[in-house]
Amino acid sequence: MAALQIQAERFQNYPPQAKQIAISNVALLQQLPLAFVPLLLRELIVYDWKFPAERDEIDRQFRYLAGLTPEQLSAAMRSFASLRLSPDLEQMDWIGDPTRFSERLSAYLWATHQIDDFSRAAEDYIKNFNSAMPEAAAPAPRLGMAVIGREITETGYPLFRKLRPHGIYFTRVDPGANYQLLLDTVAVRNQAHPIPYAHWSIEGGLAATPADRRFTSLTYGSLEPVRKRLIQKMQQIAESKAGVEALRTRLAETEPSDVGMNRTGDPVLNRFAISVLTEGSGTQIYSTTFVQWTAREALRRAQPLTILARFAPRQTEESADEELSGMQKQAVLDPAGSLLDADMGAYYTWMNLQRLSGAGQSGFLAWFEGHGEAVAIGPSCAAGTEFRARVTLSEVLRRVQS
Repeated sequence: MAALQIQAERFQNYPPQAKQIAISNVALLQQLPLAFVPLLLRELIVYDWKFPAERDEIDRQFRYLAGLTPEQLSAAMRSFASLRLSPDLEQMDWIGDPTRFSERLSAYLWATHQIDDFSRAAEDYIKNFNSAMPEAAAPAPRLGMAVIGREITETGYPLFRKLRPHGIYFTRVDPGANYQLLLDTVAVRNQAHPIPYAHWSIEGGLAATPADRRFTSLTYGSLEPVRKRLIQKMQQIAESKAGVEALRTRLAETEPSDVGMNRTGDPVLNRFAISVLTEGSGTQIYSTTFVQWTAREALRRAQPLTILARFAPRQTEESADEELSGMQKQAVLDPAGSLLDADMGAYYTWMNLQRLSGAGQSGFLAWFEGHGEAVAIGPSCAAGTEFRARVTLSEVLRRVQS
């Protein structure tokens, strides 16, 4: 089906908000080449379950495209229109299933050596779009906090080596400092800037803990029933010998209701949790991987003003293998591996924070709870310095935010 043949009734199965946007932009969609329009629809079809920052980007894309003259639109789409597509791709139901079309398109472009042309076209489009429709500035400096939980045993591993060159390394933070201070900091920032999904807490503890209702909260332990159902699904697919691609596709098609998630819960957050557990490698079985990947995806997608990620002990590889095989009786924890994972997870969280707008004004705290070590990174924190005197966690946090 050519893009020119798009009709409003083809979007009847889209979720309500996505359908409304598609129908109101049918005339525009008809003018877009087949190598481009399904990619836009792939994002639009899940519009109702996206975070505000993601919705804003989709809205800006439609405003950008609709604001071009016919000549400008033709020029913007010329590189996409020049790509050769197969009859099979053209005949697919790319309106009803744009995600599957995108997967087939990618494979076809690789096979026909057109992937470089497509990549250049996409890069040029994004560059021009961002220049014409820049995102709004953040209403406050962002704050990231990564905590290595006190349950993770000290092993002598030198912490925060990758973070120290970027801020102040504290060696004697009060070991009795309370983690609650950081949770309260997230809550205070949420009160000051009450924007949906702009303030996050991500907890890696194995025990189920209630979500903090003062801000967006996800906990590894509370997702145990969901994780176990996903693992069962993975086991069934593996036993069928359907292959890796089938496993990937089946996991991507998982709905919250398929794994027992509460229908009355937050649909946006539920689908986000499912995406973390189905798209991330090891997020179902390693708590440290779950925290790292969740923080990464929350920063990339929700672009929050505040994020607090707490790493807790994870199980060993052997214990994880037993869980995947359905033979596990009790998880065996790995202190050394957990510390290494948490250290790298803190660094990656800071790196991902730097990719957001206003990175130069953002603050970041990495802290080993109960063990005295911390790193403070921010505009007023002298890079590559050490502070060896005793200090409270409140003082370290003040420096990060000043």
